[in-house]
Amino acid sequence: MITIKDSITKPELAGMPKVTFTGNIYTISSESEVRRVAKALKHYAAVGIDTETRPSFKKGRMNKVALLQIATDDTCWLIRLNMTGVTNEIKEFLEDESIKKIGISLRDDFRQLNHCRQIEPQSYIELQQLVEEFGIKDKSLQKIFGILFDEKISKSQRLTNWESEELTDSQKTYAATDAWACLKIYEKLKNIADYGYEIVHNPNADDNGQQQTTI
Repeated sequence: MITIKDSITKPELAGMPKVTFTGNIYTISSESEVRRVAKALKHYAAVGIDTETRPSFKKGRMNKVALLQIATDDTCWLIRLNMTGVTNEIKEFLEDESIKKIGISLRDDFRQLNHCRQIEPQSYIELQQLVEEFGIKDKSLQKIFGILFDEKISKSQRLTNWESEELTDSQKTYAATDAWACLKIYEKLKNIADYGYEIVHNPNADDNGQQQTTI
């Protein structure tokens, strides 16, 4: 029987060791490369996905999605949509019912992708809904990962320029880690569902997963 806390506090998360994706990362910036990735993806039943968008600091302005990350256990493809666009192969992948797409806040991602091209995503699994079924109250990727693995993933590169001519190594690792973490969470939840688990209330947190104040 596996015991899992229903939430995690910021101090608890801060004290955990950092983890990053250590597999192969491929940056994809041309349509021909996208076609090769699409062929490779047909061999997988489930992948983690995420997107990145260059931040806008002007009220009411939203940039188009710049990056689509697709991760397996040992490989992550970073598709630079600002260079390739949402090609036919990407549309077909997102609409492929045979491949599970695992992610977090996917409705927001798909809404932004629809500004580039109309898509009707199929076979996607929203982790925020899935963890709720297990009794986990926290909904951020970082906190869910911390609860399940006692490790933390960095969010330090989130507000960087995802439309830069060249992505930095830190950006690549950050982007790959987010997509990979989604897949690992899904696999972990499947595992504990098979072997049994118990959700326990975290006495250090209130119902919103925030640290309690002692007075």
